[in-house]
Amino acid sequence: MSNLEKIRNIGIMAHIDAGKTTTTERILFYTGKNYKMGEVHDGAATMDWMIQEQERGITITSAATTCEWLKHQINIIDTPGHVDFTIEVERSLRVLDGAVGVFCAVGGVEPQSETVWRQADKYKVPRIAFVNKMDRVGANFDEVIEEIKSKLGKKAAAINYPIGSEENFVGVADLVTKKKYVWKGNDNGEKFELTDWTPAEAEEFSIYRDVLIENLADYDDQLADLFLNGEDIPADKLRAAIRKATIKDDFIPVLTGSAFKNKGIQPLLDAVIYYLPSPIDIGPIKGHNAKDTSEEMERNPDPKELFSGLAFKIFTDPFVGSLTYVRIYSGELKVGNQIYNPLQNKKEKVNKLLRMHANKREEIASASAGDIVAVTGLKFTLTGETLCLEHKPIIFDLMEFPETVISIAVEPKTADDEKKLLAALQQLKTEDPSFKFVDNKETGQLLLFGMGELHLEIITDRLLREFKVGVNIGSPQVSYRETIETPATASHTYRREIGGKNQFGHCELEVTPTGDDSEVSVSIDFRPKAEFPKDYLKALEKGIRDAAPGGVLAGYPFLGIKVSVKNAEWNQEESSELAYAIASSMAFKEACRKAKAKLMEPIMDLEVVVPGDFTGEVIADLNSRRGKILNMEPKQNKEVISSEVPLGQMFGYSTDLRSKTQGRASFSMKFKHYEKMETKLMNEVLIKRGLLLP
Repeated sequence: MSNLEKIRNIGIMAHIDAGKTTTTERILFYTGKNYKMGEVHDGAATMDWMIQEQERGITITSAATTCEWLKHQINIIDTPGHVDFTIEVERSLRVLDGAVGVFCAVGGVEPQSETVWRQADKYKVPRIAFVNKMDRVGANFDEVIEEIKSKLGKKAAAINYPIGSEENFVGVADLVTKKKYVWKGNDNGEKFELTDWTPAEAEEFSIYRDVLIENLADYDDQLADLFLNGEDIPADKLRAAIRKATIKDDFIPVLTGSAFKNKGIQPLLDAVIYYLPSPIDIGPIKGHNAKDTSEEMERNPDPKELFSGLAFKIFTDPFVGSLTYVRIYSGELKVGNQIYNPLQNKKEKVNKLLRMHANKREEIASASAGDIVAVTGLKFTLTGETLCLEHKPIIFDLMEFPETVISIAVEPKTADDEKKLLAALQQLKTEDPSFKFVDNKETGQLLLFGMGELHLEIITDRLLREFKVGVNIGSPQVSYRETIETPATASHTYRREIGGKNQFGHCELEVTPTGDDSEVSVSIDFRPKAEFPKDYLKALEKGIRDAAPGGVLAGYPFLGIKVSVKNAEWNQEESSELAYAIASSMAFKEACRKAKAKLMEPIMDLEVVVPGDFTGEVIADLNSRRGKILNMEPKQNKEVISSEVPLGQMFGYSTDLRSKTQGRASFSMKFKHYEKMETKLMNEVLIKRGLLLP
């Protein structure tokens, strides 16, 4: 579709179990993309196509599809709700123009809802909200809107309102058009009655319509004047004001329904078309000149512009090989085109262009600005990298990937598995930038690092099922960090003969704790003589930065240290970059030993939702895990307990919580920061790792 005004690139995002995938299934059914509805609980949802997703009833990987509504093309990405797979949300939001936030009418704004909302804030993605599960006991539409305003910090108002709730939920009142949608019978929700409000309904729902108009008055002076003069505001005028405020990312229109009961999806689709932006509304995308990154450049969303796009996801398809998902921002891309990756300085060839429908593929000859497609044949491009034309290269901002906080040790079961293991892990790392692995030569262990226990469970499951690699798995380990307690200085002179040539480098430096968990910073704090080569200064800094990922206590990366290079001696005959890099790295580690190195442990943000009967037992358990209770607030007939807990105390918590609360409590956990450990606890860790004698 070349008419950019008729394209919507949207994501469906929410907390786990709010109903994202069910909502997407209904969208695909009503738009005619699917001829039947797949259910998550049956393992038959179109967008949850991975075997691991079907078994667990959760979304693990973001899946893309395309459908049509009101003669518009909607490109949809269904994202995971589990915090372990937050990278999938991050990279999807990076390339989307708009999003639908799905909220549970009972649970409201839950922890992962807040996380994905902040990610959308970062990329300034306009959103609409869909309050799902209005048929559930305890559903409260007004309360969810209040939570959206208070917890997510956005102006929000209903644009349709539920008619009834819980088992009496039958439809929605459209506050824009003053009509009501009522679903009856058991026809998959395809048919509904669309009628005008009755006088009694007009009296009830006009209150909510006035609230909507008051929220929009700040964005439209003409609307405000009509409202203040008591004049009736026509639907098209109100619709234009909602669209304007939503695209400015200042206002959230809120709709409601029950995806599982097939109610409210058609008005949601209308809202996607009416209120979320097209690529034209988003405007030019900014980037930097690949040859001079200080120079800003931009590309307009126009098929006639020079081609540019962003590779935001890589996946290996068993039939067509490596697929690179690309959002095209400008120009046109055709099969057989040669394109350029400025970050890798490599040319790439487009072998095939595919329009994806979850794991199904449709070959196309070309795609243009506004499209989201999969490309085969790209050999060098990684997630987050820009693709463009070589004669006028541009680089779009890179993505940020989250910190891994947990690891497991694996070893291949057989010699055949050993041959295949590293290649399989490299492929998984290419697909998932939040996964890392390190082959520790000293211990002989292969360590896999991930975002949580479930993340690593899925990785090892895929190793066996997809790559046919058998591994023995060690118990999960915390990924600690190291820091220092006091300032210290050290110097090191490196002098050695290598290949018949003397190598000399001398460095004096000071390390100072910053008191936080920031990256190691390096500054050159002496005035070198005019003839002191700049390359040697760079080598001094490089030596320290290369040493920072390996601490002096247990080999964990250093954090929270400021390094000041105080002096460096230079010998014209013998000095070399290698010698300075080695001297500075040795001086850095020596200074850190003197500065009382300490371990830092990852502290997690934990939110537990628990029935009141079990609150005391859950709090006592958190205290025994060195948790700090930050806040408690009642919600429905439950308590929401917010706390900070060391990750090392949380392995197996899911099982423990279930047994303590008869399976009636739930929790959400995400990384917050690193914190220094007490000496006694630190020594226990080092003894357990065999790095300190008992």
